[in-house]
Amino acid sequence: MWTSDELNSIGAAEELRIASLRRDGTLRKPVIIWVVRVGDNIYVRSAYGPDVAWLRGAKVLREGHIIAGGVEKDVTFQDADAAVYDQLDDAYREKYKRHGVKYVNSVITPEARSTTIKIVPR
Repeated sequence: MWTSDELNSIGAAEELRIASLRRDGTLRKPVIIWVVRVGDNIYVRSAYGPDVAWLRGAKVLREGHIIAGGVEKDVTFQDADAAVYDQLDDAYREKYKRHGVKYVNSVITPEARSTTIKIVPR
């Protein structure tokens, strides 16, 4: 489980660095993405659809490493429950609205929603 400090720090971070684990046990090159918090959970989505390398890697072994808001953690990647998608859309809209509708809309499309990953600490 995340600590309150970790949730607050990651949730407030502008970006998250995510690296999935390769089959040989090494980490892929980190990718910078937007991150949101809903309740006591941390989520990310692919603005570029399901075929991006970081997401494909995250779905293979379901383990990796993240850095955000001063927190560095080994994590597990889980498929998110679709029941939270609307809350996540709202979280993305609120947190990233200063970037403009065009960019925010890229993470709330049906395709982006289908890529939602819940990040759980190991």
